[in-house]
Amino acid sequence: MALKALKPLVIAGKEVLPLVEGGKGISVSNGESSGAWAAAGGIGTFSGVNADSFDEDGNLIPQLYHGRTRKDRHEELVAHSIRGGIYQARVAHERAGGEGRIHMNVLWEMAAAERILHGVLDRAKGLIHGVTCGAGMPYRIAEIAVKYGVLYYPIVSSARAFRALWLRAYSKWPDHLGGVVYEDPWLAGGHNGLSNSEDPLAPEDPYPRVRALREMMNGFGLTEVPIIMAGGVWWVSEWEHFLDNPEIGPIAFQFGTRPLLTRESPISEAWKQKLLTLRKGDVILQRFSPTGFYSSAVSNPFLQHLRDRSERQVAYATEPMGDLTEEFPVGPRGRPVYLTRADKARAVDWTNQGFTTALKTPDTTIVFETPEMAARIHKDQIDCMGCLSACLFSNWAQNEDGTTGRKADPRSFCIQKTLQNISHSEDVEHQLMFAGHNAYRFAQDSWYAGGFIPTVKQLVERIATGY
Repeated sequence: MALKALKPLVIAGKEVLPLVEGGKGISVSNGESSGAWAAAGGIGTFSGVNADSFDEDGNLIPQLYHGRTRKDRHEELVAHSIRGGIYQARVAHERAGGEGRIHMNVLWEMAAAERILHGVLDRAKGLIHGVTCGAGMPYRIAEIAVKYGVLYYPIVSSARAFRALWLRAYSKWPDHLGGVVYEDPWLAGGHNGLSNSEDPLAPEDPYPRVRALREMMNGFGLTEVPIIMAGGVWWVSEWEHFLDNPEIGPIAFQFGTRPLLTRESPISEAWKQKLLTLRKGDVILQRFSPTGFYSSAVSNPFLQHLRDRSERQVAYATEPMGDLTEEFPVGPRGRPVYLTRADKARAVDWTNQGFTTALKTPDTTIVFETPEMAARIHKDQIDCMGCLSACLFSNWAQNEDGTTGRKADPRSFCIQKTLQNISHSEDVEHQLMFAGHNAYRFAQDSWYAGGFIPTVKQLVERIATGY
């Protein structure tokens, strides 16, 4: 039986396919990929998170930092980001050739999100039709979008989250709400919107959650505003029950993982080949991100090292108390901390294995690392350029003090460093590799047999058939 027809949507005055390229930063969805997606008739999305820019000769401008303080380096990062966002918007506009629509994706919890949005949208007028924004509660995204005459697309993982955004801010600017992205918190790649009341190990069926979102939107008079289903979408045919369904209403589908494996995708050849080999379960939901959010990434030696480090962890006290009575020396001067008897035995064992440096965490625990890795952690924390509004790893915060007021957490990592590394090198084993949980389907989908990598146009045409 043929797939129900995908009904086109009118976005910013233009009829487009209800197929959206998900924005992936850093430098993973860019002007080339998003422009190609728009040229194929859909909605292309470039990442506005520390986007790449190039000089007049086409050479990548490295994002190097020379400031002596975090705040100095933070200002450099903002300048890099605005320049890169403008560059990618121009490339996307040129590649689109007047077709489709171009969106810019930002993370609300990235550093200086508002400044970067103002900087890019002001100098790329007419090139960007919409802004998608998640990773936090982007209350002010509507006001910013309206100022520059573009549509806004909040990314939420529940009806409750949208209700809070609507009542606090969005109800003032309903005409510029282009759509609401429902991002499944268990299936989407990158950072996920799992709340404290949701079990990361117990995924829920998205249909009731999307239906609840539509019911709430209808109650606010948003019956014609489309929901964009994101996370877990591979074949549209598997979501046919969402089409022409009054409980769901106008619907579009967002693809984040599948566009990675296209010829226009800027990721490395090593990354593309890795995607073709993944098996079910190779993408895991974990909470090592310095944002504090859960995120989905490919299980590799990078993540395994973080898991191992976290397991080499014991509670301590600076004075004997309760069961913490066993003295254990830490640091260059061998100052004592107090552990339980069982934990002291474990600590001695780890030390004998070479994990001789004890690093204190904000949770009154210590983790054990090799001196070499401990030195690297310390350097990465010192080199922080303030890429997040608040960072667990370096304790940077975007405030007057420039700090969260808590100790830096050595159980995490510098997310800016590893995402820049994987975007600009062939190293896919020792860096963070975000992906959706359906990434294993590349190896199972016969369309990719023999290592076939389609153009974006071929992919969009294939998706429009339902597969």
